Amino acid sequence: MENQTMVGMGQDYVMNTYGRFPMGIARGLGAKVWDGDGNAYIDLVAGIAVNNVGHCHPDVVKAIKDQAEVLLHCSNLYWNENQILLAKKIVENSCAEKVFFCNSGAEANEGALKLARRWASRKGKTDKVQVITALNSFHGRTLGALSATGQTVYQAGFGPMLPQLTHVLYNDQESLKEAVSENTCAVLIETLQGEGGILPLDPDYLACIMQLKEKYDFLLMIDEVQTGMGRTGKLFGYQYFDIEPDVFTLAKALGGGMPIGALCARGDAALALQPGEHASTFGGGPLITAAALASFDVILKEKLAEQATEKGDYIRDKVRAWTGMKNTIKEVRGQGLMVGIELIPEGLGVKVVEECRQQGVLINCIHGMVLRMVPPLVIAREEIDQALDIVYGILKANT
Repeated sequence: MENQTMVGMGQDYVMNTYGRFPMGIARGLGAKVWDGDGNAYIDLVAGIAVNNVGHCHPDVVKAIKDQAEVLLHCSNLYWNENQILLAKKIVENSCAEKVFFCNSGAEANEGALKLARRWASRKGKTDKVQVITALNSFHGRTLGALSATGQTVYQAGFGPMLPQLTHVLYNDQESLKEAVSENTCAVLIETLQGEGGILPLDPDYLACIMQLKEKYDFLLMIDEVQTGMGRTGKLFGYQYFDIEPDVFTLAKALGGGMPIGALCARGDAALALQPGEHASTFGGGPLITAAALASFDVILKEKLAEQATEKGDYIRDKVRAWTGMKNTIKEVRGQGLMVGIELIPEGLGVKVVEECRQQGVLINCIHGMVLRMVPPLVIAREEIDQALDIVYGILKANT
């Protein structure tokens, strides 16, 4: 379907909940996509950090085809082999001991909020219901996850938010200490704020959380929805630190392009939810988990986390070496293939995104000022160079 037809029909029949570009994506392969008119683009968005193994990786495609001929859906009243094998793979490669599957990152974080409160109530502490998250965080758009999200721009018009969700300054120890109390059941944090502007977690701030956790007995929950599955250069973002969270959540890249979320826990947190207390009709279905197993294997086999480190460092070093950008680029930051380029003139990022699209590069902008690059981890060096040359040329022309 051509772009114009796709856009027109979409506007007629699909709810207007996204600020979409006037184009449709017709197909993808590796780190490239093609629109409805056949134009090719280097994809630095990757479905917003979803297509870590690239578009239509042959191993993932084969797993989906093979499974589609065997069993598409199985109620969670029964066991299915792929779900068990995927849970086993997550446990064997992380600190988790048990896994609950759902359909998205928002749903995984909803489950984490429920788990934290149920964990406290099982200990007989019914007043221990406060969950602390960070300002500028993003945990999803369902009501509980939205309440946890520390950005009022997403919450406007949907209030009241859930009670006892407290937001503190990211990386600010005093703000955290003032908020924590005996009624705190969990701290939910990102090791690298994605929607917040590609902001890394301060190790000293995390150490402060661990000290308070020891004193007040709450769960440390890590949102790995965007940072997980090799994106930051480790399989999971928390592995940069000498800690093991009680709970972490996954989604996005876990499914290799298919919709899946996971709530992962260890210790008594892994036992907090019992039969009848949480569920997801399609969670961990055989088709989706077949794709996720294949994607997981590709990430391990092709050492994509290691590639993310090398390629991410290459991008950041190259951008920092650009000349004549003192009044245009404020900072370059990130981990692995989560790269943020903060621009000084507010609003410039939106212009860069559009001009990049016109020149065959898809890139994302956060808050109008931070260019976010989260390309497939399989992106080739030549594709990186080509994309960066285009970004540089656009910035240079607007300096």
